[in-house]
Amino acid sequence: MTSQAPYGTWPSPIDARTVAAHDGRPEFLGSVGEELWWTEPRPDEGGRRALLRCAADGQPATSVLPAPWNVRNRVIEYGGLPWAGAPRPRGGPLVVFTHFADERLYAFEPEARDAEPRPLTPLSDVTETGLRWCDPVVLPERGEVWCVLEEFTGEAPTELRRMLAAVPLDGSAAGDRTRVRELTGDGDRFVTGPRLAPEGDRAAWLAWDHPAMPWDGTRVMTARILDDGTLGTPHVVAGGPEESVAQAEFAQDGSLLVATDASGWWNLARVDVEAAEAAEAAEPGRGPTLPRVPLCPREEEFAGASWKIGQRWFAPLPGGLVAALHGRGAQRLGVLDPRTGELVDAAGPWTEWAASLAVVDSRVVGIAASPRTSYEIVELDTRTGHTVVLAARHEDHVDPSYYPEPQIRTFTGPDGRDIHAHLYPPHHPDRTAPEGELPPYAVWVHGGPTSRSPLVLDLEIAYFTSRGIGVAEVDYGGSTGYGRQYRNRLREQWGVVDVEDCAAVARTLAAEGTADPARLAIRGGSAGGWTSAASLTSPLAEGVYACAAISYPILDLAGWATGETHDFESQYLESLVGALAKVPGRYRERSPVNGAQRVAAPFVLLQGLDDVICPPVQCDRFLEEVKGRGVPHAYLAFEGEGHGFRRADTIVRAVEAELSLYSQTFGLAREDIPQLGLRP
Repeated sequence: MTSQAPYGTWPSPIDARTVAAHDGRPEFLGSVGEELWWTEPRPDEGGRRALLRCAADGQPATSVLPAPWNVRNRVIEYGGLPWAGAPRPRGGPLVVFTHFADERLYAFEPEARDAEPRPLTPLSDVTETGLRWCDPVVLPERGEVWCVLEEFTGEAPTELRRMLAAVPLDGSAAGDRTRVRELTGDGDRFVTGPRLAPEGDRAAWLAWDHPAMPWDGTRVMTARILDDGTLGTPHVVAGGPEESVAQAEFAQDGSLLVATDASGWWNLARVDVEAAEAAEAAEPGRGPTLPRVPLCPREEEFAGASWKIGQRWFAPLPGGLVAALHGRGAQRLGVLDPRTGELVDAAGPWTEWAASLAVVDSRVVGIAASPRTSYEIVELDTRTGHTVVLAARHEDHVDPSYYPEPQIRTFTGPDGRDIHAHLYPPHHPDRTAPEGELPPYAVWVHGGPTSRSPLVLDLEIAYFTSRGIGVAEVDYGGSTGYGRQYRNRLREQWGVVDVEDCAAVARTLAAEGTADPARLAIRGGSAGGWTSAASLTSPLAEGVYACAAISYPILDLAGWATGETHDFESQYLESLVGALAKVPGRYRERSPVNGAQRVAAPFVLLQGLDDVICPPVQCDRFLEEVKGRGVPHAYLAFEGEGHGFRRADTIVRAVEAELSLYSQTFGLAREDIPQLGLRP
């Protein structure tokens, strides 16, 4: 029976513990022979990533390494593909992986007697300097692992070099750095791991340099693999300063497939490698001159932003077909016939597929979710068209009638521009609000900012909507999924377009009677934390929000641009804001730390004390400026947490603190959460 209660006061079975227990998703799916392997989060085990194995015999997936093994790495700080494996005729598979605690590369033979991981690379001080590895390829026939090596040469986060390297599988480099072979020079600031041609005679990889980010401009490099195991002269065969190639992969026939945004959309194309290499060799330095052959030209994205090294949006199949993720906004799985351009989508309820595909014969396996299901390991048989869930099967841990019912909306922003968003109205099976009451809403700002919000079941969203607080996820200008032009809206406009777009969505919701104009909040982490804080200090959003939840944010642009962040994003502001030397005024005017006098709304600031991407010193600086201004606020700092929260206890505290902020600011009567201490 339905009863009435004010918005924001509804009871819900989705508590913060439930949210924390199901935070994160499977990642880095791959095949080892006919087996599937991937990583999964373990919030209740200190936030480690477990390595799972799903054998070909149909038995349930098993975790192959106990705690405290943590299959992650810190290459470019966001990490990269942390494992790879190869089947063997005897003795079972050989798998290599990186362990987060010491950043070493390990070999593991799960079917060996008394199987224990053995180190392949030297132990080093990974706090400030040392060696990091990612995106490996196991080559038993060569007795090596080829991968990305990130080597710090000094204490500053930008004192480092990156290259392709070959690590012996016999463990001889575990105590001797000189046994690691450097396959490329360190002339490229950033590289991805190698992709080898089917015949093993050529390698391809991506490279780019400061100040470009990988979604700005990358180069596809190829080189012959010589008889002595070294690489021949590298050639640039695709990409450029204004062309982003997100992935390059050899097809079974030896041709090179790329996901390039040369058309304004990340589309798939084929590169004639030999002709491109010959043309580049004839005119060194000119760059690629031969046209790529488009395989399925569409105003859709067949790739995304490379925040982690080793993501995979497409995967060639043995018979010549290509499994490909594609779409506007959300990405679905299709199978492409490159000869005809025909693209057939997989059947099933899944509306979002992660950038992680594996191929086993004619089968494609991916990680997929929907607004009613969490991420699952899903297999598509391309011969029959049948799909089946293999592992990580979704389970309803609460009554699904409490899940929100999302709406896909397009709002109108300044100058009539489109703003894409997902709307999650308050939803409860047994509660309605009194007639005439409008609900509170929180505008959720994704990180990145070159990223987007997936339209999938998120129990953290359900935590709020089931209590009577609506959520609006905004893919503001600069987000991925809508083409390069939409992405480029944020060029030199960070702190303007993102703030304007979020405010436009909030104002529209209030004007159309969807949300209570007096009870609007904004929240986000990382770049979303920046936009949330900037929205409290910018005249562009003045008076829109009643409060804000700000997590691990950027608050001081000048500090962030001059040594307070990691190497990968150390020059990101060149495109987001402009060159500091040329436009120092922008850095001052847009930084929340310099606009603290305009903060009038209560806020909570959440920060990991081990964060090297958005360091705690930025929060300290901002709080010092806010001090004594009479604005109620709270600061929660978490030891052992970095950029993004992974531990269950931290997630619980953060979720409950945000709800307490809303309850106190919006005047909601709740006694089921700890009271957040807001002090002026």
